[in-house]
Amino acid sequence: MAEVKKQRWFGRTWGRICRYFRELRSELKKVVWSTPKQVLKNTLVVVACVLIVGVFVYVFDLVANTLITALIAAFN
Repeated sequence: MAEVKKQRWFGRTWGRICRYFRELRSELKKVVWSTPKQVLKNTLVVVACVLIVGVFVYVFDLVANTLITALIAAFN
């Protein structure tokens, strides 16, 4: 009885694995891949946004640090 149950488990599991890869292959056929030109353009946009946000955070940190230092100096 246990041997039959193991065989059924293996069969079900193997069937699920096969179905997963069939569905994966089917979904990958639907993917629209970007051209190298689009990838470069998107990469440059991301780098520019990161730099802009980085500068903003740096300036905010500099101003906040200056204000906090001035407040500490004023109350000491």
